[in-house]
Amino acid sequence: MKVAPSLLSCDFSKMGEEIIRVDKAGADLIHLDVMDGHFVPNLTIGPAIVKAVRPYTKLPFDVHLMIDYPLDYIDAFADAGADIITFHLESMSDPNLTIEKIKSRGLKPGVVIKPGTSAEAVYPYLDRVYMVLVMTVEPGFGGQAFMEDMMPKVVAIKKEAEKRGLDILVEVDGGISEKTVDHAAKAGVDICVSGTGIFKAEDTAEAVRILQNSDKN
Repeated sequence: MKVAPSLLSCDFSKMGEEIIRVDKAGADLIHLDVMDGHFVPNLTIGPAIVKAVRPYTKLPFDVHLMIDYPLDYIDAFADAGADIITFHLESMSDPNLTIEKIKSRGLKPGVVIKPGTSAEAVYPYLDRVYMVLVMTVEPGFGGQAFMEDMMPKVVAIKKEAEKRGLDILVEVDGGISEKTVDHAAKAGVDICVSGTGIFKAEDTAEAVRILQNSDKN
């Protein structure tokens, strides 16, 4: 399983150093949570921060837009150095237009669903996205408890993609740690986002390794 440390849990005063730390620890991607204070009740980073920290690693930037109008910001995050842009199907932007905009910038598009949204909601877009992100907490804040009852969605999405012969990655985000990652692994998750579980661990490299090897147990 690939591991994407979430910068939401890093020390924001040392963000560049924190990225270097998880890069050296063997992370596969860097997950950046973008929140607008409207779609979710929190404010985090914008394109300027993404651009500022881009030089600190060559790892792919997995940018998760938790904003009302993602379509309006695709260019800004593309210019800032995003590699993957995921956006919520619950947002106000047209999903088809948003996917096409992301692709037009040469980036990989992904759709995200909150815990209250069904797996079936992503089915119309499976043939056009690189990844589906299933939230395993209510989006907005780090450090929340993992919702194991989201795993049937992962299984359903993987099964639907396989039925259509589509090679799609499924990512989960929220409450992932060495204590919960086995549930994700058993469901067939490809990428796990972990914030607190990595940045607050005593041994960063060991925390990353445990998550990466969970699907081999």
